[in-house]
Amino acid sequence: MSKLMRLLRHLWLDARDAERALGKDGLDRIERRITESERLHCGQICVCVEASLPLRYLWRHLGRGEPIEAVIADRALTMFGKQRVWDTEHNNGVLIYVLLAEHEIDILADRGLSKHVSTDDWLTTIEQALTHLRDGRLEDGLNAAIGEAHAVLAQHFPRESADESTRSDKDLPNRPQTR
Repeated sequence: MSKLMRLLRHLWLDARDAERALGKDGLDRIERRITESERLHCGQICVCVEASLPLRYLWRHLGRGEPIEAVIADRALTMFGKQRVWDTEHNNGVLIYVLLAEHEIDILADRGLSKHVSTDDWLTTIEQALTHLRDGRLEDGLNAAIGEAHAVLAQHFPRESADESTRSDKDLPNRPQTR
């Protein structure tokens, strides 16, 4: 893709596009799916759907020639921190990051969960989710990624009690964050 086309696509898309990509009903369904998942484990799943990269990130690719994959990975890591995914009691938060302008998904797991899941396992999950995203089925892609994150968290960090009062004060929002 030409640099001009990439720049225009990133300038064209904004937070409203991220919201429209799932719609209110889709956002509600994803939120319920995460809420139901977190009743069965003590981990935290956070979804961030970003329409486009901020210009300072895009410049790293367009102006300095940094590979777009590296820029996207760095942006996902930044969102991991901004969303406070690292700030969970057992260090078992998971960020599912979507960049619509590039049709990319990244999954980042905190250090407590990374001990149990290899990078290759996450890459397989990402590829499955990307298949849906690239076919225009973002919600299906997110559901696939959430399902895999749920399976791993339920296996390695099962909730000891179904009592909602045992939930941490540092719960992340279950509603997908759109930017």
